[in-house]
Amino acid sequence: MKKQKINLTIDKDLIEFAKLYAKEQRTTVSEMATQFFLNLKKAKNNDYTEIIISDPDFNNLMLETIKKIRTGKEKWYSYEEVFK
Repeated sequence: MKKQKINLTIDKDLIEFAKLYAKEQRTTVSEMATQFFLNLKKAKNNDYTEIIISDPDFNNLMLETIKKIRTGKEKWYSYEEVFK
């Protein structure tokens, strides 16, 4: 599937942290965001009826994903695996 750009407004300090963290993990900020959203999509079982930002599970999943990335225990999914 063809990729498209998305513009996000994020605090400068957080952007710098994301860039540094991505470099340390030998990945890209874009790939980190992609994996986060793919994991979120998979965890939600394609339920688009909820507003993600107001969902307490969103915060919990985000923290869980970050923890897995930091420990190297995160399973990375391809686009095809998630969108089967």
